[in-house]
Amino acid sequence: MGATTTPRAARRGPAVPARAVLSKVPQVTAVFWAVKVLTTGMGETTSDYLARVLGPVPAVGSAGLLLAAALFAQARTRRYVPAVYWTAVVMVSVFGTMAADVAHVAVGVPYAASAAGFAVVLALVFALWRATEGTLAVETVAGGRREVYYWCAVMATFALGTAVGDLTAATLGWGYLPSGLLFAALITVPALAHRLVGLGPVPTFWWAYVLTRPLGACFADWAGVSHARGGLDLGTGPVSLVLAVVIVAAVAWLGAAERRASRESGVRTP
Repeated sequence: MGATTTPRAARRGPAVPARAVLSKVPQVTAVFWAVKVLTTGMGETTSDYLARVLGPVPAVGSAGLLLAAALFAQARTRRYVPAVYWTAVVMVSVFGTMAADVAHVAVGVPYAASAAGFAVVLALVFALWRATEGTLAVETVAGGRREVYYWCAVMATFALGTAVGDLTAATLGWGYLPSGLLFAALITVPALAHRLVGLGPVPTFWWAYVLTRPLGACFADWAGVSHARGGLDLGTGPVSLVLAVVIVAAVAWLGAAERRASRESGVRTP
């Protein structure tokens, strides 16, 4: 891309092109957003399925261990590896859903309160990240402290999005399909703000990123829950399985594309 900034230098200062610093997150493309929404849907239904089959406590414990393993594997990589990165995102999705659900079901925290709480947490992560690193641009995430901030922000967005989606669908009684359509409309707002009023790419990205969570989760819930709850009654297990198959296929394609790009650029893959 014409930049010569090294990974070490990229930890400070303004944003630089992703591949110039061997970024550990994918380029933000239409495929990125599609897979991201799929992972949010899978996280929602998988969380519900595991909580029902295993029980809430074993489900949370198992998801927590798998999340820790996935993040450890991601931390060990030197650059973006699709299979490793998206596995971590899926586990964040599952665990983030459980965190919001446990706060509501087990502790009795209203979704409005948990949404506000997770919003505060996300704002604090962004404030610390911006103060210490100088930018929230994801293309500069090349490891170290910046990567820690990134995954903390990702986890906070999943928990926040879960609480907001459940707030509209359950607490406000709008239902899953109408809520999904609402968030499908809302997720176009950041793009319009970027095009029409010049909102910067960083706030645009994170604004849309938060909305992918309730968007995917509401549609997945709509497919999985019973007719009595306004869904298609396909079951959370089958919906999770279908989404998992689609995600695996998409990530395999992304991995092949990444390897081709690495061969063409002369960069060795891990």
